Amino acid sequence: MFYIILGCAGFLTIHLFDVVALKKWPALKPITWVLGSSMLVYAIIRLFLDEKRFSLPLWLSWSGWALLVFSLAMLVWSLFINLPFRKTYIASGVGDSLVTTGLYALVRHPGVHWFSLALVAVVLITRSIQMLAAVPVFIAMDVMLVIVQDRWFFTRMFRDYPNYQRVTPMLIPNRRSVRAFIDSLSGGI
Repeated sequence: MFYIILGCAGFLTIHLFDVVALKKWPALKPITWVLGSSMLVYAIIRLFLDEKRFSLPLWLSWSGWALLVFSLAMLVWSLFINLPFRKTYIASGVGDSLVTTGLYALVRHPGVHWFSLALVAVVLITRSIQMLAAVPVFIAMDVMLVIVQDRWFFTRMFRDYPNYQRVTPMLIPNRRSVRAFIDSLSGGI
């Protein structure tokens, strides 16, 4: 239970990242992001190592590795490649432009999908009972974080965000957003 609480504290620390960005406190921006992410990753690793396990067919456990590699690659793409890394995570204040291409043309918060899939993959790999209990809590924390970001922070950070909210769904892609995603990958051809 301690590591589930630690992971939740990591989410709350990550949430402070947006406050720090709006306040333009330069040194605290990367510190809050690294500290919150580290708390969450450490909690997941400790839950990963839990010895209490449930039974799964071996093929399902092995498929978890493929799912983990895919979901982590997509998470890295959505958070560190699709977004300008330095402006998003290190530089003082908020980025100077809203990213609406790539995975951000599909949904406004694509990281939620990839993080959730990574957690499911970890459960399949480890068969950890505690990790199984942590997954719905961590996914709920992630969704709550993006709801708060979407309603109260991003509208203050990015001038065009209300229009982006009207055009792009929050978490569940639709036909229009899938087309926008495909167009952004092909350069709008």
